[in-house]
Amino acid sequence: MSELAVVTPTYGPDAELFAHLHRSVLEHTSDDTVHHVIVPPSDRPLFARHEGPRCRLWTYREILPRRYLGLPGTGLWINAGRPWPPLRGWVVQQAVKVAVTARLDAKVVLVADSDVVLVRQARPEHFRRDGRVSLYRVDDGVHEGMADHVTWHRAARELLGLPGAAPLPLPDYISSLTCWDPVIVRAMQQRIAETTGRDWLDAFASYLQVSEFIVYGVFVDEVLKMSPPVDTSICHNRWDRTPLDDAGAVAFADRLGPRAIGMMISAKSRTPLAARLAAIQRCAQVTGLDGSHP
Repeated sequence: MSELAVVTPTYGPDAELFAHLHRSVLEHTSDDTVHHVIVPPSDRPLFARHEGPRCRLWTYREILPRRYLGLPGTGLWINAGRPWPPLRGWVVQQAVKVAVTARLDAKVVLVADSDVVLVRQARPEHFRRDGRVSLYRVDDGVHEGMADHVTWHRAARELLGLPGAAPLPLPDYISSLTCWDPVIVRAMQQRIAETTGRDWLDAFASYLQVSEFIVYGVFVDEVLKMSPPVDTSICHNRWDRTPLDDAGAVAFADRLGPRAIGMMISAKSRTPLAARLAAIQRCAQVTGLDGSHP
């Protein structure tokens, strides 16, 4: 069993961003940490150069059952066993993230979006306490104005067989960089299958609106009732969709928290590569030459 693994779903348009993430994984994790990368089959050649002892490249075809068929040029899938309605590509991407994590023999899995970079050493002890993996949870982080999050919570409760709608405000479990326990992920899959009477993947992917992070968080808190250690400082996030210039990117990096392992500037902001690199370089200055964790 490895101490730590990293899982990232990505695709062609994010290939350059992914290269920065992968480089940071190689730099800031131990030599036995493998980066598991999930891509559409057509994008495999773009990422093949990263393959090696510390990068395992997966395609959707290797993970999904044969009954799952991609519809060319649409971003949609169908489950041949129940072909209507079509499955959203965004939801299938979440499902393969869960499926790959469940296959791993690791104590901790870091789930990282393509637009994340690691900025400090990521060691397993940073994500475990008393034998339990940390959970990203912002208490009361979801309010009535966050319609999508409310819908995702409702979907999670249905998948997990929990009664009724929980009262607002609700916890937010979504981060661009978070950690999962593969043992818990496998138990979550089993719970979904038992609750729905279907293969967990078919049940999960059938939703138009669902969040893998909220399903995991609700499972840990309300089904397992584990009271895990909570860590909301794992990543310095910028979700805003407006682009940063060099000065703005550096100013953002200057606000890096003392315990942040990663930094994320949303790919949807279309921040120029030069500004993104300026932020990465500034983080290296803020954290010190060895990228150590306080």
